[in-house]
Amino acid sequence: MWILTVFCLFQDTGLHYDRYLREVIDFLEKDQHFREKLHNTDMEDIKQGKLAKELDFVGHHVRTKLDELKRQEVNRLRTLIKAKQDVEGGHEMNHKALLMQFEYMNHMNPHTFEVEDLDKLIKSATSDLENYDKDRHEEFKRYEMMKEHKRKEHLKNLDEEQRKDEEQHYEELRKKHANHPKINHPGSQDQLKEVWKESDGLDPNDFDPKTFFKLHDNNGDGYIDQQELEALFTKELEKMYSPNLEEDDMTEMEEERLRMREHVMNEVDTNKDRLVSLDEFLISTNKKEFQEPDSWETLEQAPAYTDEEMKLFEEQLAQEESNLKQKNVELQKQKEELERQQEQLDAQKAELQQESLVRDETRISLPAKPSLTRTTLGQLCIAPRTSQSRPAATEPGREPRVSGGTASAALQCPRPLHHLGGLF
Repeated sequence: MWILTVFCLFQDTGLHYDRYLREVIDFLEKDQHFREKLHNTDMEDIKQGKLAKELDFVGHHVRTKLDELKRQEVNRLRTLIKAKQDVEGGHEMNHKALLMQFEYMNHMNPHTFEVEDLDKLIKSATSDLENYDKDRHEEFKRYEMMKEHKRKEHLKNLDEEQRKDEEQHYEELRKKHANHPKINHPGSQDQLKEVWKESDGLDPNDFDPKTFFKLHDNNGDGYIDQQELEALFTKELEKMYSPNLEEDDMTEMEEERLRMREHVMNEVDTNKDRLVSLDEFLISTNKKEFQEPDSWETLEQAPAYTDEEMKLFEEQLAQEESNLKQKNVELQKQKEELERQQEQLDAQKAELQQESLVRDETRISLPAKPSLTRTTLGQLCIAPRTSQSRPAATEPGREPRVSGGTASAALQCPRPLHHLGGLF
């Protein structure tokens, strides 16, 4: 067995690094030494990292291409982190810590593809694929519980008569969905013969397991992978589900398909490599369970969740709703405080603008400062005339006499001029 079959190269693994995984495997396959080692390596040795050590012996051109693939993948992850940073508003992020979340490569050396990279890639892909179905089941369980929760919340908003009609309609839909033809046990002789007849157009009496296997090994790689296996259940699922009927939920159909595939894999895939080989398939057709299987328990007979799980789920929803309400209250308070502060700022701004306007108007209305000319100065300095300063009568031809001094004394200011300093 070799690594291409381990990771189902010909189908989408569903992993976020599926393309990187496929490209690495594709180039490793081209190396003769590595390909030979793969034929003698079992799944347990792969999980333990023994296969990864063989990377040291592959050709230089393969290592060079693997280096390039790793650099491209590191750049892709960095782009994703940058996009996440942009979406979250440009907050500071620990890029190294975020890169460490991608455990399928060695981030301490982002430039070359080493043994540790192959070891991490193999172990991560193996672990992730093993948990992939489990994660899908958990998602479906949450989907079903949320659907039931919304139905109950809708009923609370109805009056008694409306609620009664709604409950009756719900029960009618459940009965319609359960009223379908018999479902064959997945992987049983009856189920495969129906595919042989309906899909392949062959006579059920001529059913041949080996021919059937080759017909449905679509890519001819000698294995029926998970997608090829799930395609075998389409006829059974069409008995229960139609996209045009109100009572049928297509999400539930895909969960039913997953359950069928898991069941057949558990029964037929004896080496647990997530593929069905021709030998494994032929061996399974010789078992008693192939010809006389138990009846298949469908989803409506096997609910996705228990009453206790539903109760816990609703408690979690109530807590989340309470937290959101509290957060909304806090945000509302912050909004009101910001609005109050904004009002204060607007009032202060208006007050300052008013004060500035008043100052401007006052400056415009004030008279200009007086300009003191020699004439006005002379007018201010002329002493008032009194009886003592009146000139005496003169005789014709004589200069008038001024009492107490010369004629220039008549222009002398009665007080010093320094009191006019403020006018200059």
